[in-house]
Amino acid sequence: MKNINFLFVLIFGLSLGLTSCEDFLEENVKDQISVDYIYSSPAGLEVGVNALYNQMRYYNSPSGDNNDLWANVFFMVATDLGLHRTWNTPYGTGHNPQSFTGSKWIQGYKIIDRCSAIITSARSIKMDENAKKRLVAQARVIRGELYLDLKQMYGGILIDTIPTTPENINDAVEYKVASDADVYKLIDGDLDYAIANLPYKVDAGRYGQGVARHIRGKSALWQQDWAGAAAQFDAIINDGTHGLVPLAEVWGQNANHKESLFTYQRDFLLGPSDDLAGGGGFWLGSVFTQRTYELNANELIQDVAYGGQSLGWFYPNNYLKSLYDQANDLRFKTYYYSDNYLDYKINVPGNPKFGQPITNPAIAAPNGNYRAWHWSLKKYHDTEKLPMTSNSYKDYMYYRLAETYLLASEAHHNLGNDTKALAYLNKVRRRGYTGNPESTVTTFDLTAWTLNNYLDESARELAFENNRWFLLKRLGLLVERQNLYFRSSPSGTLAGEVPLKMTPAMINMPIPQTQIDLMGKPAGFNVGYN
Repeated sequence: MKNINFLFVLIFGLSLGLTSCEDFLEENVKDQISVDYIYSSPAGLEVGVNALYNQMRYYNSPSGDNNDLWANVFFMVATDLGLHRTWNTPYGTGHNPQSFTGSKWIQGYKIIDRCSAIITSARSIKMDENAKKRLVAQARVIRGELYLDLKQMYGGILIDTIPTTPENINDAVEYKVASDADVYKLIDGDLDYAIANLPYKVDAGRYGQGVARHIRGKSALWQQDWAGAAAQFDAIINDGTHGLVPLAEVWGQNANHKESLFTYQRDFLLGPSDDLAGGGGFWLGSVFTQRTYELNANELIQDVAYGGQSLGWFYPNNYLKSLYDQANDLRFKTYYYSDNYLDYKINVPGNPKFGQPITNPAIAAPNGNYRAWHWSLKKYHDTEKLPMTSNSYKDYMYYRLAETYLLASEAHHNLGNDTKALAYLNKVRRRGYTGNPESTVTTFDLTAWTLNNYLDESARELAFENNRWFLLKRLGLLVERQNLYFRSSPSGTLAGEVPLKMTPAMINMPIPQTQIDLMGKPAGFNVGYN
């Protein structure tokens, strides 16, 4: 009997994302493949694994403006580094099971169920064993990644490795919070299998040994297994497949470079919806970008160099700004749009001052209009984004080696090896100050490993990359630091900035109300903040 049943309606048909032009009277479905084929043949197994990547792209980088986008943006901005202007408000009245998006919980368990189906069915498929292991390993990385994700976000979670089938979908259900030991045993088992069966060098958009070790190292950190974490991170660094790239290339147009451990692939010609191979248009390049073209219609029109169509929903805050050595740290100008109006040129054809600096926004927008003018994030800048749209089809780097170095630094510090911890920390820092990943210039090196030095350097390098919220939570600092520095400005002005208080209960996300109702409010799950 399936003792912990899957919480959602199973779709017994897996869309491959192939477009079709069948007549509406045609009875043969041409854009779906039967479940029997997927779970009983070598080619079908590969199709199933490919579909997992599409589902994971939707999970971590969905297209359009919806709750799925908000579920991802929340963890990127609702930290000590963020400033909220509009759209969804972190830690506000909507932060509850009825209103707060539950797509991470719902989509996560859906994909886990399909991973388990692939892992289970592969045992009976006759094919080359090495090829089979590589396919299963990819499914197991994804399952391990998702369970770690859910554990970090929700705290108490259920685990289940039995795939839902027509035979067991109506079995009795036991909704039970898994112990930490059982959760991490499953996560580490999946990732260890993947590490043993995946190479470092893989095609773009595929999980390789590097990302499997990176996630496994993160799991070890959550368990305070410093030696285990250090071993995983060191292995990635020492292998040499991955390496830091010049600063100008980190968030350049090509996201499939040596520093990337994993990048989600997008392609307009193969899209444009999330269930197709190319994916839909991703709005991340607009969410964090100021609308300079609203400053002065006589001087500025939309320009891709300034972010193009933008939303200005969230920004980096003044606390993050204060962490940069603005004169020497090259990341200040590389990772962010300049807040010096002299760097923006009049681009309206026919303006007699075309090509000259724009009017000082302090004069053009004396009330401080954040939407039109604010220090803003450039990491997701897309030089090929189509005009008058928030859609971007630029590939999205999700895991990168700079984070590996920083996490390895933390692990070695906790092992008492500050020499190595500082070497890793300064490796990233030197590139920030010189632009060169192989720099040996020691002028700006940190000479002592302290928690504040570590957190500040991590902020300077990794701000708004889906790691700060989880790092602070793991260190027990999320509530304290968010309450100190996170700001909201509903009016979009400096005078309107206010703190948004986070309560200790909010370190675990609320399980969606539909799932609470289905499970009957079982003990141990986070069912809300009342």
